[in-house]
Amino acid sequence: MAASPALFYLIPGLGADERVFQFLRLEGEAHVLRWLPPQSLSEPLLHYAARLATAVPEDLACWLVGVSFGGILALEVAQLRPLARVVLISSFVGPGELPWVAGLARVTGVHRLLPPQLLPRLPRVAQWFFGVKKGSEYRLLQQILRDTDPAFTRWAIGQLVQWRGRPMASVTRIHGTADRLLPAGAAHSQYLLPGGHLIIVSQAAEISSILNQLAAETAPGQVA
Repeated sequence: MAASPALFYLIPGLGADERVFQFLRLEGEAHVLRWLPPQSLSEPLLHYAARLATAVPEDLACWLVGVSFGGILALEVAQLRPLARVVLISSFVGPGELPWVAGLARVTGVHRLLPPQLLPRLPRVAQWFFGVKKGSEYRLLQQILRDTDPAFTRWAIGQLVQWRGRPMASVTRIHGTADRLLPAGAAHSQYLLPGGHLIIVSQAAEISSILNQLAAETAPGQVA
């Protein structure tokens, strides 16, 4: 009997959407989990993850591929879908991997004072943090920042700085060697690729190859 094609569920980063996955070439069936509007600014992350998980079948082995903040949701959704395996791209598994400023925000709540519209107004600053080159990558980043929902951003940042983490031994991690937003992630990743935080775009061909290889070598639901 022929093996079933790989099933991927892709979760974009904070404020991003399916555009960050447009250059992937996956051998199988791929679905982007679109962000849902938070029910309120106080909606717990676990409750949000449960709503997001309704798009992922309980009885099918699959891959949850989360980028940046989407990695947090991939880890939480995986708690509800035991047949899923997780791949983190430019992401993290706990607060110990966040920059010191996140710890400061957790203690002081200073992030609540910053307008979520600030970063879209400073595209060159965002370009530096994301490690994005000029040209098509920069234009894509500008579009994503412009289209980001401020209410969702405020909710997500609040959840991010308070998240206690979800270490999982079987997680596969892919990270950029020059990631300025989450530099600590490189030390914990099995696959290191040249580039910054937006390697899902700049290294799409290599990431596609890694994901296709993982799917071919290890069936989801099995522990590698």
